[in-house]
Amino acid sequence: MDLLKPLVALLAIVNPIGAVPFFIHFTQGFGAAERRHTIRVASFAAFMVIAVSAMAGLQILEFFSISLASFQVGGGVLLLISSLAMLNAKPAETRPDDVDEGRQKADAGASIAVVPLTIPLLTGPATISTVVIYAQKTHQFWEHAVLVGYGVVIGATTFVAFSASERIARVLGRTGINVMTRLMGLILAAMAVELLADGLVKLFPVLGSPLPR
Repeated sequence: MDLLKPLVALLAIVNPIGAVPFFIHFTQGFGAAERRHTIRVASFAAFMVIAVSAMAGLQILEFFSISLASFQVGGGVLLLISSLAMLNAKPAETRPDDVDEGRQKADAGASIAVVPLTIPLLTGPATISTVVIYAQKTHQFWEHAVLVGYGVVIGATTFVAFSASERIARVLGRTGINVMTRLMGLILAAMAVELLADGLVKLFPVLGSPLPR
């Protein structure tokens, strides 16, 4: 397994910088201590989603009798949809109803650090499917540990981005954040096509056969 691909894919999907405007919006009126607490909880929650997906994702698939090839194709489609949303400068895991639901839960007293900041703005179906797909490709224990460790990288990246949210927003501006999101979307689209092709060949081996001359 190419150990760099999962990290690049996860960074492209999670895209903490793209979630900065939402973090600023949902933490308006928070004091410094509340904001720091929200950052810590969101960062840890992002790590937990990735770690649990890496450790138990395959077992969950087996429980529901889902083949990895089918999950890989479904995950590839989901990644492609996410990349198209990102190319339109929208967060990869976000739908308008998700944000509205998250806001309602926050108003009801639920922690916005988990909903909607971590789920679905940072980590969601596309993130989980990506981790599960790459977890299946691990052959050594240390490779699996590295994949779980990428959750730490994502959590740390989220912590740094949210901690510097106000400075990032001032430096990049809305246009800069949109450009960054589109670049991540382009990278993610290429990876989605690769995952789709790999999964389709597993489901339909004839697709991988050489064409007759």
